[in-house]
Amino acid sequence: MDFGVLMFFTDYAISAVDLAKALEDRGFESVWAPEHSHIPTTTKLKVGTGVCLVQQRDPIQTAKLVASVDQVSNGRFLFGVGGGWNQDEMEDHGTVFESRFKLMRERIEAMKEIWTKSKAEYHGDMVDFPEMMTWPKPVQKPYPPILVGGGFPQAARRAIRYGDGWCPVGRTGSSLLDVLEKYWQMARDAGRDPETLPVTLFNPAEDAGELARYRDMGVARVVPMLLSEERDKILPVLDRWAALIRRAAH
Repeated sequence: MDFGVLMFFTDYAISAVDLAKALEDRGFESVWAPEHSHIPTTTKLKVGTGVCLVQQRDPIQTAKLVASVDQVSNGRFLFGVGGGWNQDEMEDHGTVFESRFKLMRERIEAMKEIWTKSKAEYHGDMVDFPEMMTWPKPVQKPYPPILVGGGFPQAARRAIRYGDGWCPVGRTGSSLLDVLEKYWQMARDAGRDPETLPVTLFNPAEDAGELARYRDMGVARVVPMLLSEERDKILPVLDRWAALIRRAAH
């Protein structure tokens, strides 16, 4: 089981680069940022969006941004996506709240065409463009993993339909195990191999026993969500999690 960290990067918090270096030094696998992403000067750490609000973004430009991040990081980008909850925010972007999930699906389908074809086109009900060419293409083939965030069962269904993994938030113990078993059965029923749809659990419990249970349940990655705080407050938290990482490895 891998460990990542998510934090809102602000002007008063530890910088993205400093956090990324501290994570890599302590054995973390990935760093996640809500909605926007960045490229820390690291050599191994994966960079993820947790999550990108696809329904508020132009799909052609977003496809180029994702491919560019994947190029600069040499294939270390994790594309976490979600449908969002803030209706006022969405409507400021011209997004109709009630149809946001259909729009998200079509934009992701359109981006897949852009990433995988030299001449791409897409014709949906909400996203429609004729044949076009755009570069760069992602380093990861066919494209960076698309990890769909949200609750069960709706987001789990979306992950199975067009994603490469599911990101639930904050479940523990038997409730998580029950949901995971249903998720994997849904995948099998849809003709998907559960091994190709790993689970990334956001906001896990900071408890060695609970983390061992997640690992034994088959959770692929856990991502603690940190407060936006300065370096002196963040590093001790990372040290506690680093100790848990070492214990989870045994």
